[in-house]
Amino acid sequence: MKYFKIISAFFLVSICTQANMLRAQNQPVGAQISFKKIGEVKAKSTNEIISSNWILGCETLDRDMADYEQYKEYIAPLGIKRLRMQAGWAKTERVKGQYDWAWLDKIIDDAASRGFQPWLETSYGNPVYAGGGGINLSAGIPSSEEALKAWDKWVAALVTRYKGKVRDWEVWNEPNFGDNEINAPEKVADLNIRTAEIIKRIQPGARISGLAMGHIDLRYADAFFKYIHVKGKMGLFDNMTYHDYVYNPDSNYGHVAELRRVLDKYAPLVKLRQGENGSPSFSGGGRGALGDYDWTELSQAKWNTRRMLGDLGHDIESSILGIIDMNYAVTAGPIKKLNVKGLIESDSSKRAIRPKMAYYAMQHIAAIFDDTLIRLKNLNQTFNSNAKTAADEIKFSKSTDRSISVYGYEHATTRKQLFTIWSDEAIPANTNGLRNITFTFLTAQITQPVYVDIITGSIYEIPQSQWKKDGNKLTFMNIPVYDAPILIADASLVHIK
Repeated sequence: MKYFKIISAFFLVSICTQANMLRAQNQPVGAQISFKKIGEVKAKSTNEIISSNWILGCETLDRDMADYEQYKEYIAPLGIKRLRMQAGWAKTERVKGQYDWAWLDKIIDDAASRGFQPWLETSYGNPVYAGGGGINLSAGIPSSEEALKAWDKWVAALVTRYKGKVRDWEVWNEPNFGDNEINAPEKVADLNIRTAEIIKRIQPGARISGLAMGHIDLRYADAFFKYIHVKGKMGLFDNMTYHDYVYNPDSNYGHVAELRRVLDKYAPLVKLRQGENGSPSFSGGGRGALGDYDWTELSQAKWNTRRMLGDLGHDIESSILGIIDMNYAVTAGPIKKLNVKGLIESDSSKRAIRPKMAYYAMQHIAAIFDDTLIRLKNLNQTFNSNAKTAADEIKFSKSTDRSISVYGYEHATTRKQLFTIWSDEAIPANTNGLRNITFTFLTAQITQPVYVDIITGSIYEIPQSQWKKDGNKLTFMNIPVYDAPILIADASLVHIK
């Protein structure tokens, strides 16, 4: 057993070493920071992290658009435990009444053995039944009496088989996507209820996600939530999920707040979860959401990290699509090319070629932001020097009128703090344009400040000449800021390698 662990560790080190060499040869350099570099962020493996805000998209295995065997060794070094997957009714029940679990057993058993936590979706449909629903994105839900009875049996068999290894479930992916007329919100809500009741009967402690809305449609969401509320079934659901692809990842939080207000009318205690989001790594029509912008690996890394830390700053669980490029051309769905939102480069044969820049950038976030950090409340851009703040509040000012995202966090026990900062006014650029900005924080708890570039993982010493403490004010002068996250942090909160 020890020999196996040594070989596995050597294999993972080899993967990361080779990928770093490829990245150094082929990818854009990071921002040129003038501070003295003192090290890099030390990555954490999955087994070093108890829990965090992050979920990793491992979708489309049910339709053979990706191959779990190709990328499974890359997951643990990324430092994310929860994996979003589809269970694949049509792949499992190809003959009525006969389930072939071999393909899914292999994935779920391996994931559980590595300490991962699958978040398993019961969709899509199954064409072996008349009215059984479709198997692709934008497909209709099961509608006939025969198909719905078969669906019930499928869900019961699925949960019974995996309840010891899967706690988190989701019902149907993006029912409001496309122009089908089958997936009316009330009908989808009814399917969510019947599915959740089966799951809870077999696994009372299950956590169930509902909705999985493909874009934020407030009218659709209102009708969906209202139907479940009127039926008295909101208690079945732990959270409601949405997928809102926007070119500027910071531009949709007003829309998310509107969705939250709609849900609050019916279920203020049910959480919202961002269930699927990501950016392509290069452009090209037909590659799915956001495909017609001139993306590069650099702008992808900026988009993904801004989405992760923006969601964290709004107390929203965050899922990134996805671990590897997906070959959408193998199905009859609406996307006909390689979907290049993966953190790992792939090709039409589904082989893993190398991690992209976004893989490493997300690795840096996972290593720093676990559940030992608590978000500081009421962070705003003005303060009165005589004002008093609560223990979990922080206030700041900045020397620019440009739009900047700033979120603060403190360690649960040491109370040392860090701040995430980035320019949020535009779509992530394919170049790095730095701007020096001065920040003053009120009652900030930082005694040994460092500067961290999340994209590269580089850690820099902030010169003593560029920061000062005056009473309860802590000022950092001429801090380089650009359109990717940087941190001003107490050195104790960043593990340096």
